[in-house]
Amino acid sequence: MLGVGRMGREIIKRAVEEGLDVVAAIDSPENPIIGKDAGVVSGTDALGVKISSAAELESTLKETKPQVVVDFTNAEACFWNFKLICRRGINVVVGTTGFSDEQLSEMKREAIKCNIGVVISPNMSVGVNIFWDLVRRATKNLMDYDVEIIEQHHRFKKDSPSGTALRTAEIIAEEMEKNLKDIAVYGRKGSRERERGEIGIHAIRAGDIVGEHTVIYATLGERIEVTHKAHSRTAFVNGVIKAIEFIKDKKGIYGMNDVLNI
Repeated sequence: MLGVGRMGREIIKRAVEEGLDVVAAIDSPENPIIGKDAGVVSGTDALGVKISSAAELESTLKETKPQVVVDFTNAEACFWNFKLICRRGINVVVGTTGFSDEQLSEMKREAIKCNIGVVISPNMSVGVNIFWDLVRRATKNLMDYDVEIIEQHHRFKKDSPSGTALRTAEIIAEEMEKNLKDIAVYGRKGSRERERGEIGIHAIRAGDIVGEHTVIYATLGERIEVTHKAHSRTAFVNGVIKAIEFIKDKKGIYGMNDVLNI
């Protein structure tokens, strides 16, 4: 497990409950949890697995020989970790968000070069992936409607807009046969009318909101809203466990739509 933050701890706890062997847990060198038992930190029984420093990633992987590495760190750390993991021939589940297009493209090239299996998704929730499927279908039938995306998360989330919101916008742009960079508007300020074909993307950061995403399709006289609300991180953890089971014996690059057979 790379990244023993809120999500990482929930994943470790669920993995133990599901009978998966947690052989290593890794976090940033300055984190005070380094050296502590990963199970105890995650709210379960002691596992005998001490949390290692990311500075020791290569030696930790060599010693523990994991079948799958799960990464929930940050974009910069994951980008460099990914290369090292690939070169050791280990499959990866990437739930980290905030990558640039260039970083994501290079990671995919590295995975193909090293012939490993990878699941990459900005959101592992089963419900969110169904939400994306619904958004794709709605967009096909509502091409003339104004589209706005509103996403809400807790005050501690660093990247904005969320990876889920950006993927939602990409799906809508794909159905419109447009380049998202040409039609995305992030927040609104100033004095001008909304242009036709825009996709508005708005981020809210407050309190302990786990995650909410709404797509508004509106025209004169009516509107349709498609919403997903996560009540707890359990929604995401369930998908991560499915992704681990899916990718452990595979080669190639996959998304959660492959994992869930959507």
